[in-house]
Amino acid sequence: MADTDYKKITTNGLWYNNTALVQLLGLCPLLAVSSTFINALGLGIATTLVMIGSNVTVSLVRDQIKQELRIPIFVLIIASFVTVVELAMNAYLHELYKILGIFIPLIVTNCVIIARAEAFAAKNNVKASFLDGLTMGLGFTFVLLLLGGMREIIGQGTLFSQAHLMFGEGFRELQLVLIQDYGGFLLAILPPGAFIGLGFLIAAKNVIEARRSKKLAAINASELAMGTDTIK
Repeated sequence: MADTDYKKITTNGLWYNNTALVQLLGLCPLLAVSSTFINALGLGIATTLVMIGSNVTVSLVRDQIKQELRIPIFVLIIASFVTVVELAMNAYLHELYKILGIFIPLIVTNCVIIARAEAFAAKNNVKASFLDGLTMGLGFTFVLLLLGGMREIIGQGTLFSQAHLMFGEGFRELQLVLIQDYGGFLLAILPPGAFIGLGFLIAAKNVIEARRSKKLAAINASELAMGTDTIK
């Protein structure tokens, strides 16, 4: 693949084909776990690692897999990486692992991962598949962090609460209290708050894209007018 293709893979994963804002895949864990920034970060990293590992593995064995067996094998590969990530989190980030709960093993059923394995990794080389898994995972994580940060600030008036669960006891003081004596806003922490927050993020992306398209159209019209004047 050409260098321009790798650039397209990157921009698609992070923005133009973002799994959460455009494809609307993997919404169940995204909405359920994004009540705080740290929870969102934990799930985002776990999902990204699984996506990279499964993409690379599928790309490596794609020529040896029979067409009719590809989906069961893809699921088996994904489940293997999920098991590794789950055991690692249980061993090294046990308290965070308990908070994330069932949503770590449920990464196996995440539509984002199986979709990328089937639509991309099964058709492309290892380097491209690695980049696709990385950027799609980072794009998903970025939305998780935005949503988690928004919900934590509005719901609790804090940011980076329980950072020690991921980074160790030395990071307990990382928590920022943004609103003193804040009574909290329960709706932001509950599932309806997640839906509302995600709706705002999708709307913001659509507005940015609309303004960008309008600006590009104006530039193209201006260049066309200048070209016409030059011909005359």
